[in-house]
Amino acid sequence: MLDFRVIRRLLEQYGHALDVPVRDFVVGHQSFHFGANRYLTGVINLSPDSWYAESVCHTTEAAVLRAKQLREDGAHLIDIGAESSLPSAERVEVPQQLDRLLPVVRRLVAMGMLVSVESYHPEVLDACGTEGAHVFNVTGMADADVIFEIAAAHHAAVILCHVQGENVREVSALQNIGDVIPQLLTYFSKLIVRMEQKGVDRAFIDPGLGFYYQNLTDGEERVRYQIDTFLQTFRLAELGYPTFNIVPHAPNIFIDDERREAESFFSVLAWLGGTHMVRTHEVRRLSRVLKAMGLYPSEEQTRED
Repeated sequence: MLDFRVIRRLLEQYGHALDVPVRDFVVGHQSFHFGANRYLTGVINLSPDSWYAESVCHTTEAAVLRAKQLREDGAHLIDIGAESSLPSAERVEVPQQLDRLLPVVRRLVAMGMLVSVESYHPEVLDACGTEGAHVFNVTGMADADVIFEIAAAHHAAVILCHVQGENVREVSALQNIGDVIPQLLTYFSKLIVRMEQKGVDRAFIDPGLGFYYQNLTDGEERVRYQIDTFLQTFRLAELGYPTFNIVPHAPNIFIDDERREAESFFSVLAWLGGTHMVRTHEVRRLSRVLKAMGLYPSEEQTRED
C-alpha cells in the first residue's frame, strides 16, 4: 500500500537528490523556471489509431480548434503526433506523417503557440522544424545523432525518451524492471553527452512510461512500475535537465470513462515525485489539480513567512 511509510523509505535513501537543481531555459517565447513551477503539455493525435478519442483530430481545422482549447485550459506546450505508439497501430510512412503534421504545425506556430512534434523519423522532425516547431519529442534513438544535429540547426529543444529498442514501435520486453533509476541515469547520461556535443543544451528527460513493452501491457505490473518511477523521478535531477512524464490510464483499474480520473491520480504522483512537465489528454482537469497542489506553501515560502 502506498503511504508515507513508503515515501519515507525513499527519502531516507535518496532524499539528497531533492536539493539538486536542474537548468531553466527558454523555448520560443516561454521562459521555463523548473525550480519554482510545474508545466502541462496538451496532446493532439493526428492518427485515427490513437484510442483516446477526445485527442484525435482528423482535420487541420479540428486540430487548431483543439489546440486553442488546450491553451485556454492551461497547456504550456502542444504535442502533436501523426503515428500512434500502440502496438497494434498502423505504421505511418514519412510522407503521410508530413501531410498530417505540417499544416497543423504551420497554423499553430503562426498563432504563437509552443509546438512539440513527436516522431522518431529525422525527416519528419526536420520538416516540422523548418515550419517552426519548437520541441522535438524523440521516441526512438536509432538516429539520435542526426536528430540532434537537426535540432541544433532549428534551435529546437528535445524530449529525450527512454526506449529499449530502435524506436517506440520496435520494442520487445523491458529489461531490468527492478530499480529502474540506475539504468535510466546510465542511458540518459550517455545520450546527453552526444546531444551536447551536437550543440543542443535544452532537453527534457522522459522515462518512457507510456510505451508498451511485451511484459508491461495494461496490467497490475505496469501500474506498479509506473507508480514506482513517478515517485522516484526526482532522482534523475543529477542529470541536470528537467523531467517529462506522460500520465497513464491503467484501463484495467480505471474502467471506461474513469480514465479521466486516472490522469488526475497519476499526475499527483508525478508532481510529488519531482516531474517538471506532465503530458496529458486532460489539461483542464490537471490544471485544477496543479493549482490545488500549488496552494500548499513550499519550504521556501514557509521560511519567508
